[in-house]
Amino acid sequence: MGKITYKKVGVDINKINIFKQKLKDICKGSQTNEVLKDLGSFASLFAFYRNKYKNPVLISSADGVGTKLKIAQLVNKHNTVGIDLVAMNVNDILCLGAKPLFFLDYIAYAKLRQQILISILKGINKGCVLAGCSLIGGETAQMPDMYREGEYDLAGFCVGVAEKNRIIDGRNIKEHDLVIGIASNGLHSNGFSLVRKVLSEKEIKQYIHQLLKPTQIYVRPILKILSTYQLSNLEAIKGIAHISGGAFYKKAIKILPSEYGMVIDKKSWVVPKIFKIIQEKGKIEEKEMYTVFNMGVGMILVTKSKFAKAIIAKLSTFGLKSWVIGQIIKSSKKIEII
Repeated sequence: MGKITYKKVGVDINKINIFKQKLKDICKGSQTNEVLKDLGSFASLFAFYRNKYKNPVLISSADGVGTKLKIAQLVNKHNTVGIDLVAMNVNDILCLGAKPLFFLDYIAYAKLRQQILISILKGINKGCVLAGCSLIGGETAQMPDMYREGEYDLAGFCVGVAEKNRIIDGRNIKEHDLVIGIASNGLHSNGFSLVRKVLSEKEIKQYIHQLLKPTQIYVRPILKILSTYQLSNLEAIKGIAHISGGAFYKKAIKILPSEYGMVIDKKSWVVPKIFKIIQEKGKIEEKEMYTVFNMGVGMILVTKSKFAKAIIAKLSTFGLKSWVIGQIIKSSKKIEII
């Protein structure tokens, strides 16, 4: 058998160190002057300038991409899943009105070509640029006994900030407020275990462009709207929900006060064709579709009716389609889709 080394059991430290050196140049594209030092130390440093805020609250999130990675690995296309990773985190903290400050990633794999790892990291950095936050560090873990060759998993960690008196938590939502739905970019990063059950490998490859569209990052347009209505933003945007895992029946209701419900009119927007294909192929009931998938609406805003038209117009300047898709009612039934 000879002498056993780490390299012989599948972990090449020298290759990992060479790869980490290449990451420095990739990450610089998203880093602001608040990042105090380069990657490569035991931890990352970020100078939080508290004097920019009166009463800042740090808001954090951790999430992954899920089995959408199986689709990327199947077709050997890895340049978009990094954007998904960032989006799943920054869109979540955005729901409280937070501006993302910095992001860290975790990539676990068995054995990957270095070019695949670089492609993933470029996607993560691009997502951070789109979200206006700094990619300041992360970790790569080569674990040949945990994953098969060619497989990998991703996790992300994001920290943002909001003024304490401007945190959006839904408490100001009232009867007759309107629900604005903002268009998704497709399936985003949820429901892929069901997709892989419903569609054959051949069909997955046929619809790969729709399936691998990266999750829309809503940070810049929503923060712009919050800034525009700074003096009245707790009326202009009373609640924000990221329509991800659990979709309407789980995520939309998170922002509702106990005495109110939400009525969603599914005829108020056009559901993208890919969702209809999945539903027909799998003979999936409609309620299940609206529980698993975003159905073309990636984010919802609850607003006082007088602001709705202007908010929709502002979103259009960012190239985002949006519609009034429902309203708030007094009801013990938290959500009704009609």
